[in-house]
Amino acid sequence: MKEKIIPFLKQFLPFSVLLFFAQKILVETYFTGITFYYETLSIYLFHFICTLLFFFFLVFVNQTFFDKTGYAFLATGILKMMASVVFLLPLIQSDLDDKKPDVIAFFIPFFLFLLFETIHSVRLLGQK
Repeated sequence: MKEKIIPFLKQFLPFSVLLFFAQKILVETYFTGITFYYETLSIYLFHFICTLLFFFFLVFVNQTFFDKTGYAFLATGILKMMASVVFLLPLIQSDLDDKKPDVIAFFIPFFLFLLFETIHSVRLLGQK
C-alpha cells in the first residue's frame, strides 16, 4: 500500500502547494477589488482533503477488490461533486450580487485536482 501512496504524495504535495500559491498571488494581485466569499486557503483545504481521502480509498479498493477500482473511482467522483455542492451551499444561499468570481475560484482548482486524481487513478488501474 505504501508503494502506491508515497509516489502519489511526492507529486501531490508540491502540486497542491504550487497551485495554492499561484492562485493566491493571482487573487491578491489582479482581483483586489473583489471580495471573495471563500478564502483561497479554504478552497484548497477542501480540495486537498477530498483528493487525499478519495485516493486513499481508491488504493484500499485497489488492494482488496482490484476489479472494482474503476467503480470506486466513479463513486468518489460523484461524492466529490456532492461535497462540492455542500461546500458551496452557503455561497449559493448568500446575498452576494456577483457569485461568478467565487464559483470560478472554486472550480478551476476543482478540475485541476480532478485531472491530477484521474491521472493517478489510471496509473493505479494499470498496476497489479
